[in-house]
Amino acid sequence: MKTLRLTIDPKHLETPEAGAALDRAADILRGGGLVALPTETVYGLGANALDRAAVERIFAAKSRPAWDPVIVHVASQAMLEGLVEPAAASETVQRLMEAFWPGPLTLLLPRSRAVPDAVTAGRPLVGVRMPSHTVALELIRRAGIPVAAPSANRFGHVSPTTAEHVLHDLDGRIDAVLDAGQSPRGVESTVLDPAPSPMSIYRPGAVTAEQIRDVAGPVELLQDGERLQEAPTEALPSPGVGLRHYAPRARLVLIEAPFGELGASLAEAARVERAKRLGVMLPAGVRAPAEIAADRVYAWGKWDALEELAQRLYAGLRALDGSGCTVILCPVPPAEGLGAAIRDRLEKAGNKGPKE
Repeated sequence: MKTLRLTIDPKHLETPEAGAALDRAADILRGGGLVALPTETVYGLGANALDRAAVERIFAAKSRPAWDPVIVHVASQAMLEGLVEPAAASETVQRLMEAFWPGPLTLLLPRSRAVPDAVTAGRPLVGVRMPSHTVALELIRRAGIPVAAPSANRFGHVSPTTAEHVLHDLDGRIDAVLDAGQSPRGVESTVLDPAPSPMSIYRPGAVTAEQIRDVAGPVELLQDGERLQEAPTEALPSPGVGLRHYAPRARLVLIEAPFGELGASLAEAARVERAKRLGVMLPAGVRAPAEIAADRVYAWGKWDALEELAQRLYAGLRALDGSGCTVILCPVPPAEGLGAAIRDRLEKAGNKGPKE
C-alpha cells in the first residue's frame, strides 16, 4: 500500500485545493480505508466508527491489541446521538459539552447498538469527543460518519504531532495522511467518566481537572497503577490507560527536582549514565550537562509555560530518538493543571526500557 499525503492549510479551507484534499480523504473513510488526520491534540488514525472491519484495520496498522478501546470523533450533536443511549445526555454531560466541545475532552458514555465491539473492546461505554481542529471537523462533516481515531502511531510508541511523525511509523500501512502542520496542543484529550460521584478522570489531558471541577463539580484522577496491569487479562475500561504508552526507543530517565535544582540533578544523572549515548529534554534557563553533546539537547521550552512544554513534548522525544540517543534525561513538571497530563505521559513512557 502506498500512503497518500494530502497537504492542506487549516487557515484556508475554502480553497479548491483544500476542498479536493478533504473530499479525497472523506471518500477513503467512507470506503472503509484509513486516514491519519490532524486534531488539536495529536494526529489520529481515522476509520469509519460504524464499520467493524474498518476499525479492525486500525488495530492491524498500529499493531494495537484488541483489549485497548479507541475514541470516536463526531462533528455534530446528531452524529453523537447515533452513538450513545438517550439516557447519556444528563445535565452534567450537557454542561461539560457546552463548556469543552469542540475541544480536547473525551466523555465515556453508554454506547448504542450501532457501535461495534471493536471500538470499545466489548465494554458498555464508548469514548466520544468533538475535536476543535478545523480540518478534523470539516473532514468528519464531509465524510458524514463518526470517526474512530486513536493516535496515528505504532502501538506504545511516541504519539505523532506532525504528518512526518505519522509517516515514520505508518508509511505503507495506511491509505492517507492529511497534513495540516503541527498539532497545537501536543498531548491527548482528557478522558472523563461523568457518571460517578465524584467524576473519574481516566487519562489527564489538555482539559485540566481544575477546569472540569469549575464547570461540573467534584472530580478525581484514577490512579492507573492501582487497577491496571502491564499485560491486561481483560479489556481496558478506557482509551489511554495502559501502563506502557508514549515510549521512545531510548530509555527515559525522569528527573524530579525543583526548578532551581534541575541543572544539578541533570548533571548527577548524566554522571550516573555516562557510558550511554545521552540526550536531554532541557527547559529554558537550565544548563545542559557537560556530558551531553549539543545535537542531543532538545530545547523544550519555559518551565512555567506548560502549554509550550505539552506542545513540544512528543516532538522532543522523537527528535532525541532520531539523534541516536539510548538514554533520555527528562525533568518532570509539578502535577498542577496541564502538568498532570505531562507527568502522566512521561511516567507511562518511562515505564518501559529500550524498545527492540
